[in-house]
Amino acid sequence: MNTQSCQIRIERRDASKNLARFYVLSLSTSLFGEICVARRWGRIGSKGQEKRHYFTRELDALELLLDVLRRKRKRGYGPKRR
Repeated sequence: MNTQSCQIRIERRDASKNLARFYVLSLSTSLFGEICVARRWGRIGSKGQEKRHYFTRELDALELLLDVLRRKRKRGYGPKRR
């Protein structure tokens, strides 16, 4: 397994609804050789919550990462605005 680490940060903002949220997806390898998909989310400016998923196959980890990213994009999340 030759997994590259990566991190994707997307945000959703809507001033009319007082909405400012972030979602971070990261892919890495654990100390035991498993592939870890970490998801962190919350209000912008807060630490947020985190959940980790461990996989033995890289393909399964990528499928989860892309599925979550696809669902968040449908809900209005996008790249961080400056």
